[in-house]
Amino acid sequence: MHLADGLAGGAPGRGSTSGMAGIELRSSAFDDGAFIPRRYAKEGDDVSPDLSWSGVPQGTAELLLLCEDPDAPSGTFVHWIVTGIDPASGGVAEGRTPEGGQPLMNGFGESGWGGPLPPPGDDAHRYVFRVYALPEPVELADEVGAEDVHAAVDGRQLAEGTLVGRYRR
Repeated sequence: MHLADGLAGGAPGRGSTSGMAGIELRSSAFDDGAFIPRRYAKEGDDVSPDLSWSGVPQGTAELLLLCEDPDAPSGTFVHWIVTGIDPASGGVAEGRTPEGGQPLMNGFGESGWGGPLPPPGDDAHRYVFRVYALPEPVELADEVGAEDVHAAVDGRQLAEGTLVGRYRR
């Protein structure tokens, strides 16, 4: 189990994977379960962290990236959705869109990354980064919620990987 489920996370410096064939998802900006530096937050420089992934299975047509805050007071808040990512890309540099990717609207009503911005004084929120390997492209509207993404990929993904960061103000 991992922090995405509210439990202990993976080994320091490593991402974690789901129960199926797993994709290793990592960032040099923070370890799985660790705090996300302010630079990546809405109140900081609001740039997306670098991510790298490995273990993408054969037959993957595209990757889908989702970052969500399940601890938001109004329900799960979307910080980043990118569809159509090249499965051979291996990752994304800080502040960039993954190769071949199409960023969708985040919960702030902006296209692309929107950094953490939990209410002041709240306990640390979890920011769950997931990358899904899909056997065929997924069609999503430009403005979708995390539930819509989960519904579109659940049962269709060949593999997935998870990395959890935390943030508080």
